[in-house]
Amino acid sequence: MDRDSEKAAVDYVPDVELTKTATEGTNSWQNEYPPDVQRSIIRRIDRRLVLTVGFMYCVSLMDRTNLSAASIAGMQKELELGIHDRYSIVTLVFFVTYIVFQPPATVIARKLGPRNFLSAITLLWGALMIGFGFVKNWQSLAALRVILGILEAGFFPSSVYLLSTWYTRYEVGKRFSFFYVIGCVASAFAGILAYGLMQMNGLQGLTGWRWIFIIEGILTCLIGIASYWLLIDFPDSKRKLWNFLSDKEKDWVVKRINADRGDASTPKFKLGKFLRAGTDWKIWCYAMIFFNTTTITYALAYFLPIILNTQMGFDVGAAQCLVAPPYAFAGFVMFGMGWLGDKYHVRGPIIMGNMLLCLIGLPIMGWHPNSSVRYFGVFLVTAGANSNVPSALAYQANNIRGQWKRALCSATFVGFGGIGGIAGSLVFRAQDAATGYKPGLYAAIACSLLNLVLVAIVDTAFYFENRKADRGEKELEHDDDEVRERGFRYTY
Repeated sequence: MDRDSEKAAVDYVPDVELTKTATEGTNSWQNEYPPDVQRSIIRRIDRRLVLTVGFMYCVSLMDRTNLSAASIAGMQKELELGIHDRYSIVTLVFFVTYIVFQPPATVIARKLGPRNFLSAITLLWGALMIGFGFVKNWQSLAALRVILGILEAGFFPSSVYLLSTWYTRYEVGKRFSFFYVIGCVASAFAGILAYGLMQMNGLQGLTGWRWIFIIEGILTCLIGIASYWLLIDFPDSKRKLWNFLSDKEKDWVVKRINADRGDASTPKFKLGKFLRAGTDWKIWCYAMIFFNTTTITYALAYFLPIILNTQMGFDVGAAQCLVAPPYAFAGFVMFGMGWLGDKYHVRGPIIMGNMLLCLIGLPIMGWHPNSSVRYFGVFLVTAGANSNVPSALAYQANNIRGQWKRALCSATFVGFGGIGGIAGSLVFRAQDAATGYKPGLYAAIACSLLNLVLVAIVDTAFYFENRKADRGEKELEHDDDEVRERGFRYTY
């Protein structure tokens, strides 16, 4: 091993507990390397995987949600988006193709390799974003959003799937949180960036909102090109990892994943088996939890600058910039929640805590007479909803076993998140502006309450299933064709 590979990296996440995740009788991996070398290997994975997909998600989230910034920067007036439901139509058409093209994404990522697949689609949608800056009417804008949905469909489920294959069950919470924190940073500073880009108004004969799309598209292209060299493959892949890990180190990673949940290796793809995983009712509960979560997060992403401008009385520049603090606060909350979940091996209570933040913040945001206090409510809602994204990801990742079941669950989970995007696009309707968007606030409250109910149902089922397994009455999430290690327990 070279000197650089053994050097400790900047510890941006707490050290993992490398010796506590193996099931009994499968701990030979623990003795292959000293603890400091084991930590060095995990940190190298963190640097190459979590940071890379995090920055890719940063531009992904920025590119799909920059409509609100462009809208108040002049796009709405120039393209006449304020007529009827044109703005909502432009936002939601993205999610139609985004949902439809997600199910095969994880399979394609497996076959082509994430480095080839993810870097290619990122480069392509970056080029498409540049084209957004030259549209002449709202119909062209909607058409480009449809194509954007096709290209972005493969990114999030494949990234979630890839992350879940490299880490043990009680390491993924922090990693999902850090991955999404970078996306939150994008959301936090995208408004400030958009405000800066607006100042290019008139340059080369283009209005300011067009430069938002053009410059952000160029940024995305650069990230896509860099990711081709930075991304890593699945741990059991035979494809070259660009001297990232030695064969012995890769084998060590596979062994520790097998010790934790017994599904590091990938059996041959069978369509029937892949689809049969959908008969597990819990997969659809995870998906509904994510649907409820993303309904709120996308509603905020697409309408928060508009609400700050039209409902709370802030001018355009202030509305663009005031988006940043709530998302920055959300970053701290979500990483704290991820750390607590991994440390105490809990998932359901973390989701419930996030939803309680939303249930406190939504009435404040919608009904308090003082704009400053309502803005405080925005902090709570933004933190609770966005923190629930990595929390829900960890919840489903911890309780799924088997590579192809994991692949289907990732696609279904993120697909329902896309449906939440459609709902979020319609939550704050133009005709409700006069009432302070009260129907949208009621919908967000309902989503938060439904998540509390779903988590209670699933966690109760987990409790009784674990009790049966403890008594030796059944083996949980076991597949004789794929999963060899026994002793799996649900995390609630």
